[in-house]
Amino acid sequence: MDMTSGWTGSAACALQAALRLSNEGFAEHLGVATRTVAGWHQKPDMRPKPEMQQLLDTALDQASAPVKDRFAALTAHSPATDPPEPGPATTDAEQRLSSDRNISAALDWVDQHAGWEPGTARRKTAARLVALDERSLEDRGNKRGRVNQRDIAHALSDYYRDRPGAHGLYSANYGDHEAATSILTSPDWLDPNTPLIASHDRLRVAPDAGANVSLDAEAASRAVERLAETLVMGVRLVDMPLYQLLGVDFDGGRIGGSLGVTRFVEYALTMDLLEAELVDALAEGTPAQPGALPLRDRHLPDASSVLDLPARLCAGGTLALCAIARPASPFRGDADYLLLVQERSGHVLNAFRRLAVTPKGFHQPLTDVRAEAQIGATLRREMEEELFGRDEIDNTVGDQRKADPMHPSRLTEPMSWLLEEPGRLRTECTGFGLNLVSGNFEFAGLTVIEDEEFWKRFGGQIEANWEASSLHQYSSLDGDFLAELVRDVAWSNEGLFAFLQGLRRLAALGGDRVDLPGIEWELK
Repeated sequence: MDMTSGWTGSAACALQAALRLSNEGFAEHLGVATRTVAGWHQKPDMRPKPEMQQLLDTALDQASAPVKDRFAALTAHSPATDPPEPGPATTDAEQRLSSDRNISAALDWVDQHAGWEPGTARRKTAARLVALDERSLEDRGNKRGRVNQRDIAHALSDYYRDRPGAHGLYSANYGDHEAATSILTSPDWLDPNTPLIASHDRLRVAPDAGANVSLDAEAASRAVERLAETLVMGVRLVDMPLYQLLGVDFDGGRIGGSLGVTRFVEYALTMDLLEAELVDALAEGTPAQPGALPLRDRHLPDASSVLDLPARLCAGGTLALCAIARPASPFRGDADYLLLVQERSGHVLNAFRRLAVTPKGFHQPLTDVRAEAQIGATLRREMEEELFGRDEIDNTVGDQRKADPMHPSRLTEPMSWLLEEPGRLRTECTGFGLNLVSGNFEFAGLTVIEDEEFWKRFGGQIEANWEASSLHQYSSLDGDFLAELVRDVAWSNEGLFAFLQGLRRLAALGGDRVDLPGIEWELK
């Protein structure tokens, strides 16, 4: 069986799947580096060098008959036939692709922006889909999980060494511990403590604004890979409107600036790929430096490009530390604030299996593009969805048919009670930054429920939704335990940023309910 003229990255991955080997196992089987195998997964259309093709030929020739049968089924051709023609396996994959209209929208988007004929992305994704091995993807996920928040922050600090003007990477001292992040920010963006109400929360939508995106061969190949992996791993991908930030300011104690509107698939298939590229490189021991990360080199090559918002796609969102007043208890102790922290599930597209504050969500409109441009609108909606169980406003679950999903008559009982009287719900922006992981904007916030009556009435109804695998509670009086939490390397960078800024603001507001050391930020 000789495929010397027909081996591609996709065919090599099919042989790996037929052998039922992980990336590490397949690399050892061939006698090559693991990063070489990872490269075939990232670039399914690439043709290996002649010496590598000989190794693949030898591995296929020496394989057992069952392995050769599996390989033939995965590539949907006889191994003696070159080049491979579409067969039943590819046809089945295309049928799966066509059943999901969100995936179909993503495929159309790739064709348009890569300059491909209609249907090309579908065929490429179908061929890639049948060659993917779920167990190898799970192994890769486990390997990615070993790269922690500090590794990522340190690597991005090295990559973006030149940081213009007053901008720097956010770090904070919590007691004797220094926590560094990948959040690029400035003094003007920290501690605004802006109330998230209409008079102060004043982002505006600019019509027909935003940068155009094109895909070169490398970027298009990575987009196809992302779509195939999304299908295999059951990750939710919904093509919905998404705000992109064009500019921001905090003049006069207000949040100002402008937004454009893009689509979620555009973000998912471009900027969101930067995180996986970085983490895979770190997992393989590759230094995160210019030249080693082609997608990052293309989209965010330096700090100036990160800050040039109108020239790039800058999606993002908001996340807030939630603090709920609890009365004194003979079992728990003095009156305090309950603090909520979530572990993100494996079914979300980004920050999966990382710690984060809650609520947390992409900034996006549901039905009213202009009114929902307020950051507070997204936070209140995420509270309904993530804490109070409003599945109907989760646009990853089903279509949105309600004219006003957040109308008072539709609110859950807890949210309705909070909004009945001024002062029951306090929501502030505690900081802003640009996350170097994927270039996202991050509005950090603090949500405080001051009235103890809320906990008595509704504490038992608070429950995480599908986006979290677990929900943890902490006391604002337990400074030592919170110190351990700050040291945890499982945080997402934006989660740690919002947590520290939220604690810093809560310490100033909470009086005897709070017992925390001083928290001082520094830009590096």
